[in-house]
Amino acid sequence: MTDVCIIGAGIQGCSTALALAKAGADVVVIEREYPGKQSSGLNAGGVRRMGRDAPEVPLAVASHERWLNIEQIVDDDCGFVVCANISVAETEDELAAARQHVSDLHTRGYDHEQVISVDDVLELEPRIAPDFIGAIYCPGDGFASPFRTTHAYFKKARSLGVTFHLGEEVGSVHPKQGGWFIKTEQRDVQAKKLVNCAGAWGNHIAEQVGAPAPVRKEAPMMMITARTETFMTSVLGFEGRRLSLKQRTNGSVLIGGGYRGLVNSAGLRSNIDIDGLRQNAKVVLRLYPFLEGLPIIRAWSGVEGMMPDGIPIISRCCENENVYHAFGFSSHGFQLGPIVGEIMSELVTDGTTRHPIEAFDIRRFL
Repeated sequence: MTDVCIIGAGIQGCSTALALAKAGADVVVIEREYPGKQSSGLNAGGVRRMGRDAPEVPLAVASHERWLNIEQIVDDDCGFVVCANISVAETEDELAAARQHVSDLHTRGYDHEQVISVDDVLELEPRIAPDFIGAIYCPGDGFASPFRTTHAYFKKARSLGVTFHLGEEVGSVHPKQGGWFIKTEQRDVQAKKLVNCAGAWGNHIAEQVGAPAPVRKEAPMMMITARTETFMTSVLGFEGRRLSLKQRTNGSVLIGGGYRGLVNSAGLRSNIDIDGLRQNAKVVLRLYPFLEGLPIIRAWSGVEGMMPDGIPIISRCCENENVYHAFGFSSHGFQLGPIVGEIMSELVTDGTTRHPIEAFDIRRFL
């Protein structure tokens, strides 16, 4: 019987496996496909503290410290680039909401965001179209390669003795002999403790252990352009529009922002939606009109688990003391990966964590 079985080898599962291995646990990970196949490897790669839901802020700040030392953690810099995040406001209502948001953050002791003027933005990004009235600014955030990061965690965990069973779908989970019996078509795994990091399919595991959760599957889309001259150094977006825009070190421009593709009827695959991509491209031209005509060379989407309140489940299972959940990250999970792994390891090994996770308890849906 192994100490811990983790279901799912996305960024949360691989980070949890690494942290548990460092804590001395014998760990087995079961993954239906391969690490980074869905949202963990197919997102926009934002490493951001900015714009977080209030309960996520302490975790994002703590995770940021890990990102600044990511190469020491996983022996790979993960393509991490440190840069500012800027979100522009186009209306007085948006700017007022931005000021209130930043004021609330400062009241809670966080100073990583500030409101800046149009002139301040133009000093940072001189080629941006100044058709806005202010912005939220967060220096020192950045972006990384999602697939490379997930695989770096996977490889590091495997090097420390974690066993990965890839291409195996979990069929059933049930208690047995004081632990858990996890069955795939290829094998049976017995574990003292179970960690559910199954992403958009986390509810299927949660249901089997007595704690169903209302996860909805969506397909965030991204697209990337041909390489062009360097014209921006920050990650840019809008307060009132969907956009996440960044220029990678090779000159290509990565465009995301929440437009959704189509999840197939089985909920296992996704396809892009051309109309959504077209709308996303139009938003880019609000900031950089001169990009019109720049070729889009690739677009993609991945299946993501969305919660009704937009924040994940990170908690011990309410029904079983030896089951733990980390899923439903609602397009917010990539940057949180390093700290979530540590949190899950603490919960599994110590029964508690030093990080504030009360808001993420699965019991809020029961």
